[in-house]
Amino acid sequence: MNVQAPRQVTGERLQGTGAHALHLAGVSRHFGALVALSDVTMRIAAGERRAVLGSNGAGKTTLFNAITGDFPVTSGRITFFGEDITDLPAHDRIRRGLRRTYQISQLFGGLSIRDNVYLACRGVSRRRFSLLRPRADDVNMAQADSILHAVHLDLDADRIVGTLSHGMQRQLEIAMALAGAPRFILFDEPAAGLSPAERGDLVAILTALPAHIGYIIIEHDLDVALRVATRVSMMHNGRVFKEGTPSEIEADPEVQQIYLGGKHG
Repeated sequence: MNVQAPRQVTGERLQGTGAHALHLAGVSRHFGALVALSDVTMRIAAGERRAVLGSNGAGKTTLFNAITGDFPVTSGRITFFGEDITDLPAHDRIRRGLRRTYQISQLFGGLSIRDNVYLACRGVSRRRFSLLRPRADDVNMAQADSILHAVHLDLDADRIVGTLSHGMQRQLEIAMALAGAPRFILFDEPAAGLSPAERGDLVAILTALPAHIGYIIIEHDLDVALRVATRVSMMHNGRVFKEGTPSEIEADPEVQQIYLGGKHG
């Protein structure tokens, strides 16, 4: 069967964003004379699972920081489910259903797994500033337990986070990103440092997420990235230069030469 080549991506301005979870139009980010992102245009449908790949320094994490509002863009626009969020602070983007994980764990090491996820659920709820202890029928605690089951941590819910393996901490980060009914999640290298068995568990968790939750995954482990994504964007020197399905990207000679070191098997 013939495999189509990924299309070459240009800086065109794309219209009609209502059906898309994310639309980046000509997004650039400069740090003085350093151009970290240059005219990035990307459309991601609601419920889509997208992998963003590229070598170190390609601009992947800067892209995430621009989407979440951690770094303001130098130019361009970002819309989230049709709403312009370019100038919104990060906490307002979270309230609209945008979540992310980080390369470095940001967890409460002295608390239990359940307490970490409960606090994440509480933090995006209307009662987040209440000082009252949770009751037995607390809706946030019920949601936390449901999330822990989804990420395979329910049997270890009472363990202290500081005693967990690296792999279990990564699972917990995914759990916390699921707090409060997210609409879209950015996963920043969730497979980093995981064993082969833990990578398999990660793939199972990501592929089993509810269909309405879309995500972008940045990942150096190509086997993980290509198994959990339906579309792939390749970045190089701050630009998106190719997009396609996992099979199209995997078969593209230029991608093989630059990123895969020859045929990827």
